[in-house]
Amino acid sequence: MEAQGKSSEDDDGGERGLLHSWRGYSYSVVPERLLLPRPVLQVALGAQHGVLLVEGGQVYTFGELPWKQTQSSQPTKPTLENALSGQRVVAVAAGSFHSGAVTEDGSVHMWGDNAAGQCGLSGLSCVPNPTPVALLEPGSAQSVPILELACGEKHSLALSAQREVWAWGSGCQLGLNAAVFPVWKPQKVEQLAGRWVLQVACGASHSLALVRCVGPDGIQRPPVDKCNQCNQLLYTMTDKEDHVIISDGHYCPMGVEAREDPPPTQTLKTSPSEPILPSHSSSTSTPAARTPDPTPDPEDSQKAGTTTTAHLPSDSDPLPSPKAAASTSSAKSSPYPGEQEVKEYLRKLSDASQTEAKMANGGLHALQTPSLGRGSSALNSLVASCASAVGERVASTYEALSLKRMMNFYLPSSRLEALGGAADGGAERVRREESVQAKKSSSTGDIHEEEAEGLRRRLSLPGLLSQGRYAVHLLSSSYGPLLSPRLLRKMGRSRTRAFALTPMGGGVPEDQEVFPTLQTEVWSWGHGEHGELGHGDNLDRLQPLCIKSLNKKEVIRVSAGAHHSIALTAQSQVYSWGSNLSGQLGHMDTPSTVPRLAKLSEGIRVWDASAGERHTLLLADGDCIQPIIYYSGQQVKEAGGEEEEVEEEDERPGGYTQQPVLLPFCMNLGFVSGVVAGGRRCVALSDRNVMGFISSLHELASAERKFYCKLCDVKSQVLRPLLELESLSSALGPAATELLQTLAGRFSLLSHLTGQHAASLTANLRRGRDVSSLLMLEHASIFLDVYNDYCSTVGNFFVMGGFHALTKPSLDVFGKSPELLQRLSECSEENTATSDLLVALFYLPTQHLHEYGRLLLKLATCFEVSSGDYQKLQDSWSKFEALTLQLKRKRKEAEYTFHFWKSFPGKMTDSLRKPHRRLIYESSNKSLTVQNAGRFSVNWFILFNDSLVHAQFSTHHIFALATLWVEPTPEDESGLHGLKVVTPEETLTLLASSSAEKTKWLRAINQAVDQALSGVGQDAGGSTSKSDPPISRTASYTFYKDGRLKDATYEGRWLTGKPHGRGILKWPDRRIYTGSFKSGLEDGFGEFACPNKALSKDDLYQGYWKEGKMHGLGTYRYASGEVYDGSFQDGMRHGHGMLRSGKHNTSSPSVFIGQWLQDKKTGYGVFDDITKGEKYMGMWQDHQRQGTGVVVTQFGLYYEGAFKDNKMMGTGILLSEDDTTYEGEFSDDWTLSGKGVLTMPNGDYLEGSFSGEWGSGLKVTGSYFKPNLFDAEKDKNRAVKLGRLSVRAEEKWQAVFEECWSQLGCEAPGQGEHLKAWENIAVALTSRRQQIQDSPEILSRSHSKTLEGLEVIPQHEGPITIERYHIVRMYLLKACDTPLHPLGRLVETLVAVYRMTYVGVGANRRLLPQAVNEIKSYLFRIFQIVRFLFPDLPEEGGLIPEPTENLPDENQETSADNRSESPKPGRVVSSSALLLPVLLPRLYPPLFTLYALEKEKEDDMYWECVLRLNKQPDLALLAFLGVQQKFWPVSIPNSLPAPGEKQPVISSTKDACFASAVETLQQISTTFTPSDKLQVIQLTFEEITQEVQSLLKQDFLWSMDELFPVFLYVVLRARIRNLGSEVSLIEDLMDPCVQHGEHGIMFTTLKACYYQIQHEKVT
Repeated sequence: MEAQGKSSEDDDGGERGLLHSWRGYSYSVVPERLLLPRPVLQVALGAQHGVLLVEGGQVYTFGELPWKQTQSSQPTKPTLENALSGQRVVAVAAGSFHSGAVTEDGSVHMWGDNAAGQCGLSGLSCVPNPTPVALLEPGSAQSVPILELACGEKHSLALSAQREVWAWGSGCQLGLNAAVFPVWKPQKVEQLAGRWVLQVACGASHSLALVRCVGPDGIQRPPVDKCNQCNQLLYTMTDKEDHVIISDGHYCPMGVEAREDPPPTQTLKTSPSEPILPSHSSSTSTPAARTPDPTPDPEDSQKAGTTTTAHLPSDSDPLPSPKAAASTSSAKSSPYPGEQEVKEYLRKLSDASQTEAKMANGGLHALQTPSLGRGSSALNSLVASCASAVGERVASTYEALSLKRMMNFYLPSSRLEALGGAADGGAERVRREESVQAKKSSSTGDIHEEEAEGLRRRLSLPGLLSQGRYAVHLLSSSYGPLLSPRLLRKMGRSRTRAFALTPMGGGVPEDQEVFPTLQTEVWSWGHGEHGELGHGDNLDRLQPLCIKSLNKKEVIRVSAGAHHSIALTAQSQVYSWGSNLSGQLGHMDTPSTVPRLAKLSEGIRVWDASAGERHTLLLADGDCIQPIIYYSGQQVKEAGGEEEEVEEEDERPGGYTQQPVLLPFCMNLGFVSGVVAGGRRCVALSDRNVMGFISSLHELASAERKFYCKLCDVKSQVLRPLLELESLSSALGPAATELLQTLAGRFSLLSHLTGQHAASLTANLRRGRDVSSLLMLEHASIFLDVYNDYCSTVGNFFVMGGFHALTKPSLDVFGKSPELLQRLSECSEENTATSDLLVALFYLPTQHLHEYGRLLLKLATCFEVSSGDYQKLQDSWSKFEALTLQLKRKRKEAEYTFHFWKSFPGKMTDSLRKPHRRLIYESSNKSLTVQNAGRFSVNWFILFNDSLVHAQFSTHHIFALATLWVEPTPEDESGLHGLKVVTPEETLTLLASSSAEKTKWLRAINQAVDQALSGVGQDAGGSTSKSDPPISRTASYTFYKDGRLKDATYEGRWLTGKPHGRGILKWPDRRIYTGSFKSGLEDGFGEFACPNKALSKDDLYQGYWKEGKMHGLGTYRYASGEVYDGSFQDGMRHGHGMLRSGKHNTSSPSVFIGQWLQDKKTGYGVFDDITKGEKYMGMWQDHQRQGTGVVVTQFGLYYEGAFKDNKMMGTGILLSEDDTTYEGEFSDDWTLSGKGVLTMPNGDYLEGSFSGEWGSGLKVTGSYFKPNLFDAEKDKNRAVKLGRLSVRAEEKWQAVFEECWSQLGCEAPGQGEHLKAWENIAVALTSRRQQIQDSPEILSRSHSKTLEGLEVIPQHEGPITIERYHIVRMYLLKACDTPLHPLGRLVETLVAVYRMTYVGVGANRRLLPQAVNEIKSYLFRIFQIVRFLFPDLPEEGGLIPEPTENLPDENQETSADNRSESPKPGRVVSSSALLLPVLLPRLYPPLFTLYALEKEKEDDMYWECVLRLNKQPDLALLAFLGVQQKFWPVSIPNSLPAPGEKQPVISSTKDACFASAVETLQQISTTFTPSDKLQVIQLTFEEITQEVQSLLKQDFLWSMDELFPVFLYVVLRARIRNLGSEVSLIEDLMDPCVQHGEHGIMFTTLKACYYQIQHEKVT
């Protein structure tokens, strides 16, 4: 904008906002230029004065200003209003004798005449200077910010930022229902509350408001449902049996101006120009009642809320009174109502509100219209339609519309006919045209637009007139939710010809916020004696009322003169109504009480309008870019130097305009941006065209307005008539009809967007005239999308032969010579085919895009190249230009495709012709054939933008491009130019006729594939991209060949014709696989759901796959509720796995964990039967217990022995809780059968033959032995040895170890390459880590740290030193810590099976030896794997030499490690030292529980003794245990002990001696592994020694006799509860190499203490 230089103050006002003023329209008139220091932004004119707003927010006034109280009566020149200095004014307004201004912060200032309270300041008859007026929300002190003001003669209106209207002053034009005038304090107009008001205007004594439509298009505010005056419901609904009556007929008694007579309810006026006289109110004497019109005056019946009976003339009716007849507009001899009046009523009918025919007692009288002329065929058709609805309710135009609004509210999805109205058949339309022709000459004026609209809409809803039974009688209701559901159902079934020509919901995204709305209504209220309210009568209105006939007219601006009103529409038409004494309406010499079009010549598009006292100014587009001004109304005559109007002019015909006249001087004013009329004066604001900027803006706006009018013409003159044809769907067929409807919808959307854009450009011209507010820069994407969608739709319709098929329907509509089409499509050639004209017509908008580009470029040239505005314009230009080119190309493609279909054999066309499909290349010239094709075979290849079609004689096959790969076969000697085409289920080799053809096809296919994949359709680059499409891609495909995948749909990654990577595969029977694929088969991790029909639930599998089958680890959840968690192979359970059946509360909950072989339990397994409370640990075969095994029960029974066919069968041992033992033959579960020995707990035994079930009476044949006391020694050996008949530890869980070995890549344990094993470990870690990164919530932070540590593979070759041994140890600790590592997975599984075995019922003391052996076997087998990974690790018991040369290192070693072992020259390698720290902490709870159960009796004895002895004080206990006195830590206190010294022991002290050693020993319970426990014992000894040394003040060597009592004391005082269990655990799992060292001796000491305490006798 800098280029234009915002005008500076010194250059005479500069180039912007120049002000020209004049009066009248004669040739002698020359506008005078008012000079102001700054550009004028806004002008407002009163009766004798004017107000100017200039840039910078200052206000000037000029003209006669009597309230200024100056002596001079001369009109003043523009004077600055100083009272407003310091305020930045943004809007001004002028009433007849008062003015107002709105400042930036939304406050209002008023000044001028205040006799009627119009300034809103009480107590003053006039206000000399601008004074603030407060607009306060009722009940609060908050002021309401205001956007704009309007002022009339005695009232003022303000529009708030909340879009509500406030009023003050005097008269019914306030709309306030006030009882007393003047209203000094501004009040809100409640009738408009809840609506979005866009603009207000004031006439002398009436008001207008432009309101956004409510309903789905507008912003919905909650509707007011009660009258705020009399508190009655505004809307009533009566549900009759087959229809609903919805009425907003409520009329507030305060809403009608008081008259002496009651309001004339049954009266109808003779002519719209005649005011109703009180004497006309009786229905017998009114000629109106005789008129053949079944419609009472719409307004009256609406207001009165009563139902009027149509009184139609019959032979017996008296004649109308001559006086009334004479008062019609043209005198005539016939006493009957003449053509003129009939047409008036016709017009009213078609404009009108409700048409209601209620039957008089005797039904309709015979209709006789003696004096109707030929031109009244429309009336005939109307009467006929009334007659057809005899006895029924009839709903007319506006009910249809309000119903439509409800339908939108309820059924936005169904296409409603009423949206632009499908109408009655062709004949009806022709009749309408005739009646309009006949009307052209008459003085009713050019109203055929409304009439055609009204009649067209009359029959437009299913279920209105067309189906009388469902007539809905709606009284002008504009609110939705009031229909009966039955009716809505009926309405919902839309007919085939239903279509939408108005975009639903505004259509364009963010349209409500960004673009000006076109869905508007005009509301009016106030005095109506001149018809200025536009409701078709001369009544006054106390409250705002919607002017129904302006609905759907897209009014974007209203203006009010003294006694007339004008409305300007988006289609650049002007409607005017009210007083026409001076021709100010611009259409005829009689006044009009309803809006009518002003008469302007063809092609004149009005875009600004203003109404003065008796004249109207119109600003329009002419043929050139510069705007032109029209004037209609009073001529002002110059007389005696003073401009003074001559009264007699009124009587002479030349005194005013018959229709608007062009002002000759308007071309001299430059580029006019707005006109204002007021009082007798006219004003125009203009700009000079600096650097062509202003003219370019004007050109852009003018082009858009012109284009919008063009689109509206196409819509109303071409699209709508075509869509209304009955024969349309039969001519086009259902598919094309639907496409045409889509096309109509997209066309409407485009048209609507254009209309909104035109309105926004027009507003920009009136206001800012700058680039920043151009919507097409900010929101270019909206335009581009709408155009793109529209063109695709046109192309689709074209390709499907739609335009061709429209030829016949077009003949019906446009006749044989379609001049209309020729004119609209701007086609200059003669004899063009109708279809070509239609194509040209519907492709017209693409040329407009080019126009956008041209004008944007033109605007850009007005700016510095470096400026931001230039950049913006340039960018937008390139976008529009690029789209223009792309759409041109699309059009060419559509044409090419269309011609191809014309030549293509018909049978295949039907199946292949798709709207979006475009032809790229085809081989009709034999350029491509199949290799080895037969001589007579026909192979035709057609490449579309979405598929490659291979057509043969009668069949064809379609290959989707997304899943098509093409590669050239290498050229060989044979000279064949081959292409290999790969699709998911076919591979074809095609031969091209020449090398050039081969290249051409290859490029065409590759390009088409690339575009199909990118989904761009042909992007702007066209044929530029040379790169081949990726061989790996994402696509969707449905398989059709027989086989596993028949009819399945795959969606995901592909690699040359095969699913490869992640994807989803769905079968028609609802099986779904989601996961990874490899060369066409499921491979890797995946999820599979398979519906179980019987249980109507899904089986679900999550886990690994290989070559299309479940393989590896996985979890299978069966529909029955069972869950299998473990290994699979070839789709079967195979390897180690766990099967859980049922929940704890269901019929048979159980858990099996163990080995599976080809879907069956085979090998070692543990089965926990939760219902029976039994646990089996043993061998299986084919789901049955077979071989040796152990069973324990919750009641303490223990069985070990042979099983066969799932039963205990063969030799076995049975022990009960109390040690009763049976050893012998079994035949069934718990059933003894055969020889055996039964031993009692006391040693007695029975030997013989047994039969019967344990616990329910045994039959015995045998001998009873009572061993005598002397045989005690002998019988000790009879104790039964357990574990002989159970499964050996090393045979357990073989599958678990095998899995680990196979993960490392070994066929069998120890056989394989250890380097390969490390590779497998690395792969396992990275792949699983990858998988987990997709769902990071699984991983804790420490876990991911561990993983990072594992990524470094430790050095695993070369001699093992102590240092390397440590590295190995650390690595193992980490590896076993994460299940992602094969070793970690192994440990995790072993822990799970161990707990599974020995927890719950398995916590049976007799299982302890097995539990210990199992751990030892784990150690042995894991150590094997570790030695495989680290081959140089010595075997069990081998030595690692200590480093000797490095002394500091040695010391460090000694301190750290040699604590735990005797200082040998090296370190012994043992599995327990390496692996117990990993395993034991996890297995400790179940193991220790078993120890505690086993040692229960001994521990109880020991504990009793500990408790007893601990009651003794220290000295007594030391003495009792025989500790030598020299070790008693006693000293006679000379003084208080120094800090840090031990407290002396007095005879009564407890727990003071050797306290630190006691504390140390107590830690034995907090450690897990034997080596850690031994470490604790060693530390305890060291603490004791230290204490004794500090006592004796010298070095000291223990002897066992001295040490034992002291240690015994410490053990007693440590009070370790399960010391027996601790001792046994250490003994069982101690490292064998330690047994004879220092640790071994210390441990033996502890053990001795334990036994000593048990047998201690306290004397």
